[in-house]
Amino acid sequence: MAGYDKELDKELFSEVVEFERCRINVAVFAYNEGVAKLQITRENKNAAGEFSFAKLGRMTKEEVEAVMPLMEKAKASL
Repeated sequence: MAGYDKELDKELFSEVVEFERCRINVAVFAYNEGVAKLQITRENKNAAGEFSFAKLGRMTKEEVEAVMPLMEKAKASL
């Protein structure tokens, strides 16, 4: 079985919402012409202002209210 090939992963939708200490990305990807799937990721901002990937984990009400409309928009790409 071959490993993951980034060239086969097609981004169909992506929008980011930024907060004071993080940003959350809502995206839709289809791998190797397969079924489109929703992906939600979080990036935390360090003291230097650089972002790094983090487990999404729990979300605040503010984050949920900002992400839900993006999920609705993303649904059109599924």
